[in-house]
Amino acid sequence: MKKEMVDTQQPVPLWETQGDDKRVAVQGLFARIAKNYDLANRLLSFNRDRKWRELATSKLNLKPGDSALDLCCGTGDFLPPLRKRVCDSGKLVGLDFCAPMLDQAAAKDPNATLILADACNLPLGANEFEGVSVGWGIRNVPDIEKAHTEIFRVLKPGGRFVSLDCAEPSSPFIRKSTGLGRSLMTRLLGASLGNSKEYAYLDESTKRFKARAELVSIMEQAGFVDVQFQDLMFGNICIHWGTKP
Repeated sequence: MKKEMVDTQQPVPLWETQGDDKRVAVQGLFARIAKNYDLANRLLSFNRDRKWRELATSKLNLKPGDSALDLCCGTGDFLPPLRKRVCDSGKLVGLDFCAPMLDQAAAKDPNATLILADACNLPLGANEFEGVSVGWGIRNVPDIEKAHTEIFRVLKPGGRFVSLDCAEPSSPFIRKSTGLGRSLMTRLLGASLGNSKEYAYLDESTKRFKARAELVSIMEQAGFVDVQFQDLMFGNICIHWGTKP
């Protein structure tokens, strides 16, 4: 009698995927949550995320007429604070690899150039921008080191890069107490929006993201100098920034 082979291998959780598998999985994930992404950000941040973006943008030291790139721009929430600094005379580019997210971003700044592309392989020239921002994006790229190398390449000498993302608090007590609350809120929100798996990834990817010192090291290895970071919201949010010499 011929026996049928049964595949007992369990599917890899989204947050454990690597390389091209991660690229495809994350791209699909954000396509599914694009329409409700801004609402989720407002709720999960207690409506503080806009102020965090303003603070992060200030680290770039942009002036009217400068060129700025918002990498992994998603729905474009970084575009308004960037535009406020480079003004109408400046060049503003938003880049993301998820088309539905870019569709949402188009309304945030009609004059910004939006590009559908991969953060690890930027279709942009070297020494093109005075500032590059990333908000909640670096942890989603399949090759964090390559992304930082690309960011460094497209920055002009003297230009700055800033990354705003979730983090794990340094204090064990705060990490445990706020972590439980964050997980519960994120997963309940995901369930209410019909995207349980997607929001479980957002929670788990935060827990598995690089530590502050690791990100500093990655930025320095890419060539950045004067790398610094600043904690917000009891260490649950962190801003990293550095300069291209």
